[in-house]
Amino acid sequence: MDQAVAVLVSCFRAGGKLLLFGNGGSAADAQHMAAELVGRFQRERPPLPAVALTTDTSTLTAVANDYGFEHVFARQVEALGRRGDAAVAISTSGASANVLAAVRVALAQKLHTIALVGPGGSELERLADVAVVVDAQGPEIQEGQLTIEHALCAAVEEALFGPGAESWRPG
Repeated sequence: MDQAVAVLVSCFRAGGKLLLFGNGGSAADAQHMAAELVGRFQRERPPLPAVALTTDTSTLTAVANDYGFEHVFARQVEALGRRGDAAVAISTSGASANVLAAVRVALAQKLHTIALVGPGGSELERLADVAVVVDAQGPEIQEGQLTIEHALCAAVEEALFGPGAESWRPG
């Protein structure tokens, strides 16, 4: 967790943005976490640049149609990601082809990568710069991931805007 927080804080302090993605419930988690960062989590503060790559249905369906569903996130990371940005890949299994493809592109483009993943030593866990593993089974994995997402948002807010935080503004 400390490493994941450090990646996010460093990204935002350097003027970078966060790209989030996953499938199904993990897509909803990506959107939820992006909303907490762009809006607010627990404190009034400037918005943070976070984008869920799961929300643009025109892009998702165009890329799926033209290139295949395994490329829906990778094409967006390639288009939107820049060196110094960060990517959060959310997957209970750690084996989703489209999530893995996006992490590979993120790494090639020098984005910092964080995986929120279930147990089992998955390919996603091995690929990401930082992996936060929820040691649970079934729906408890996603419940744990939501708790982690909230903890990350709280820690980022505290580090960037809490008492004693250096004077800083995004952008």
